[in-house]
Amino acid sequence: MKIGIAQINTSFSGANYLPYVAGLLQSYAEAHLPNSCDLEFLTPLYKRLPVADAVAHFIDADVVGFSLYVWNVELSLRIAHELRARNPNVFIICGGPHVPDAAEAFLRAKPAVDLVIHGEGERRFADVLANMENRDWTGCDGVSYLDGAGDFHHTPPGARLRDLDVIPSPYATGLFDQLMANVSDEEWLILWETNRGCPFACTFCDWGSATQSKVFQFGEDRLHAELEWIARNKIEFIFCCDANFGILKRDLDIARAAAAVTAKHGYPKALSVQNTKNATERAYATQKVLADAGLSKGVTLALQTIFDPALQRTKRDNISLATYEELQHRFVADDVATYTDLILGLPGETYESFVDGVSTVIENGQHNRIQFGNLSILPNAAMADLTYREEHGMETVFTPILNMHGVLCDPDDDVQEFQELVVATKTMPRDQWRKARAFAWMTAFLHFDKLLQIPLIVMNATTGIRYRHMVEAFLDAPAKTYPVIAEVAGHFLTRADDIQNGGSEFCHAATWLDIWWPDDEYMFIDLSVSGRMPEFYDEARQILGTLARDQGCVSLPAAVGDAITLNAAAINQPGDAIDVVVETGTNPLEIYRGQLSGNPPEERTGTFNYHVERSVGAQTKWHSWFREIVWFGNKKGAYIHPIRPT
Repeated sequence: MKIGIAQINTSFSGANYLPYVAGLLQSYAEAHLPNSCDLEFLTPLYKRLPVADAVAHFIDADVVGFSLYVWNVELSLRIAHELRARNPNVFIICGGPHVPDAAEAFLRAKPAVDLVIHGEGERRFADVLANMENRDWTGCDGVSYLDGAGDFHHTPPGARLRDLDVIPSPYATGLFDQLMANVSDEEWLILWETNRGCPFACTFCDWGSATQSKVFQFGEDRLHAELEWIARNKIEFIFCCDANFGILKRDLDIARAAAAVTAKHGYPKALSVQNTKNATERAYATQKVLADAGLSKGVTLALQTIFDPALQRTKRDNISLATYEELQHRFVADDVATYTDLILGLPGETYESFVDGVSTVIENGQHNRIQFGNLSILPNAAMADLTYREEHGMETVFTPILNMHGVLCDPDDDVQEFQELVVATKTMPRDQWRKARAFAWMTAFLHFDKLLQIPLIVMNATTGIRYRHMVEAFLDAPAKTYPVIAEVAGHFLTRADDIQNGGSEFCHAATWLDIWWPDDEYMFIDLSVSGRMPEFYDEARQILGTLARDQGCVSLPAAVGDAITLNAAAINQPGDAIDVVVETGTNPLEIYRGQLSGNPPEERTGTFNYHVERSVGAQTKWHSWFREIVWFGNKKGAYIHPIRPT
């Protein structure tokens, strides 16, 4: 019996994930089926490719399984449809997170699919293969199908695997060795599990419900063997699929083991993990180990929201916000970069609560990056339920799934994927969602892209004016007085409209690397290319001066004015390769850096000279500036040249 498995992942800058799920399904079946010698597994499909090529790859298969995710479901189902047309006898199975728990409508709408598997797939996929000859699935757990008469059948899920080591490791056993040899020019990325399960029940996520809460573990000997295999094969990046790394006491030992392997072999070079909730000390300790080993490229703090009603409606009210705040402060003190995740459009969230939450997160010390995500609906998440949607007045649209900084796909060679985005709720109507989305982009543009980070931080430190009020002053700038900044705000508001009408989340620019840009970066490029950065800084000075007076100050504080001058001199622009010295009458750099470290000094007057090292990171050509500074340099702070007091 010839078996094909498709686990189609998205490529990242030319690199691709090894098809871990396909490997698990194959290794379990080969280890546990009595007729395993009669099974011939074809090379799995692991990345996007033209439908015709995928069909040709599977044309002689007897069984083909597709692992469905939001990023591959349309392509996978198109391949299944075309494959069935070319080979009517092929048996097609679908599994993965995008298979709906209530599968009857799905099966009736997709006649090419013979059977779907729900939840954990290894044992269930093997059971289906074992019964292929008699086509009797009544004894198989967790499957749905239509019989010959068109009647729908569903079997209960049964027990999960408690001993996960009954699944042989596709890495350590060498299952992927032939694939890697066949495509030796591929840069491989790794998906890695140390446990399965999630004790939380966030309504926007299907993880907790899918794993039924209990956390089961892979053996440590297996994990050590996999790390050694990864190192021997010189694979740089591991994405850990655990829902809550650090939830178990042994996770600190696993982090230390990864650090030791890297110290010994030089690989892997990065281990990305998703922190556990509520276990502050262990989360800190594991991330500190990874950071000290050079394996952490930044710690993600997945707050999502800090507003109590939204936390309650999304069932995150059992997650301690104090944990995140303490981790933020400790990582800042250790000079470890962090990123905070916030989701726009959660039920219960309002415009006021959202922008206030953003301001609070920044005031608590997040000056590196807030990653703003638009709320999307997953088919098996609690909020996908019709009753839940109606209760919270959730309005959604289907928008194309695009990779940030990805290339524009050729429709002749690809199939567009879509996601269901929430664009309004009962507590955040469409006009308020639109303004909140624009506020998020404006915050990223001004603060995290560092166009005005120095003066915004200095203004908050010297006047106490909140970040939300500063950002809103730019978002509401009248066009007659502030034409450049009003154009930026207008772009953000228009693009929010686009999304609400099914448009893309990112902005394509054919002449700027021909890729999809986040809108804040898009407008940074636009002002730079058009030569309007001086006008931007002039208008910013006026806006902040007006805001300062409106908030009770006599005028714009001198330190803020000096900070604008310093920020304008330090912002990275093409062709600025000669160092400059900026003289000020106050100490804005010391206030700025002190605020970043949590110890801001007092404003002082006098003569202060700051050497801006424009020669560091200078780019002379627009093409290289787009790539090296705006794209690659964003998260490492390359938007601002180094500054040192003289």
